[in-house]
Amino acid sequence: MDGVDAAVLETNGVRVETCGPTAFVPFDQGFRDAFRSLERPDPDNAEHYAHLVGELTAVHADAVDAVLMESGLERHQVDVIGFHGQTVYHAPADGVTIQLGDSQDLANRYRIPVVGDFRTNDVSAGGEGAPLAPLYHRAMAQNLGKPLAVLNIGGVANVTWLGRNEDDIIAFDTGPGNAMMDDWVRQTTGAAFDDSGRLSGASHVDQQALSALLAHPYFDDAPPKSLDRRGFDMSPVLALSVETGAATLCAFSVEAVIRAQQHMPERPERWLICGGGRQNQTLMQGLRDALGVPVDAVEAVGWDGDFMEAQAFGYLAVRSLDGLPLSLPSTTGVSTPMTGGRIFYPR
Repeated sequence: MDGVDAAVLETNGVRVETCGPTAFVPFDQGFRDAFRSLERPDPDNAEHYAHLVGELTAVHADAVDAVLMESGLERHQVDVIGFHGQTVYHAPADGVTIQLGDSQDLANRYRIPVVGDFRTNDVSAGGEGAPLAPLYHRAMAQNLGKPLAVLNIGGVANVTWLGRNEDDIIAFDTGPGNAMMDDWVRQTTGAAFDDSGRLSGASHVDQQALSALLAHPYFDDAPPKSLDRRGFDMSPVLALSVETGAATLCAFSVEAVIRAQQHMPERPERWLICGGGRQNQTLMQGLRDALGVPVDAVEAVGWDGDFMEAQAFGYLAVRSLDGLPLSLPSTTGVSTPMTGGRIFYPR
């Protein structure tokens, strides 16, 4: 919930030809707080949060403007916009996933087709609706050694395991990424996050609290599986100091990744890390110490770790236009390869 990423790429929905300029537009604090307080929107009472949807869409438009300016492209040179929107509730077991944003408004603003609502089709067909970036990871990692794991550490962390053959792909949410650490730091210090992992690196891990966190049954569940940002209870760390709580929650995110390996057919020979979590040096060192194989930020192979998700939804938008699958039984648990997304044409 920090803001909106935008990226330009050229792709046919199978290969990625080029990754172009990127842009980021932050949410202001008041808007961020308003969205955090929106537990589960009720579509029958949408007027109560319509102003948030309008503001959210306007921030996305600012991001589109910024990336067009950065790239030097005119609107008519863009074939499609992939618009994920903001996830505010994700409960696939109940057949529900909610991403807010007005795709039609965005299409009207730019006179460009917009693909939105990426997750609903998968969830309606019995899938987890997440993660959706794995097919993009596979396309980007085509020439890299396998088995390989691509770990995206956002609010929730998700992993894509890529085996030696083209069809060897598994994906699932490993557990907490940055969300619990960010919430803890905000509640205890007022800061937005643990900058570079300084707080979590300044204390020891409380093993009793860590064990309580790891007792959650999610870790033994077989994938595919996915999580809501609020999927875990913060109570085991509430009595700890700021630094010890941060260290314990950081160790929780690391241990969740370690436990994810039990669900992989073969241990990865290398891990590539994208998302904001790769900036947390305590988290990265914890992964290196525990995994015992090379663990690198994706920049080591020439990718942009801040904009992988934005690029992925551009890639998926093209796949949606062509009716290609966005998810597979091994990535979301859907019964058959599933296309998705809704196309909104300018009016």
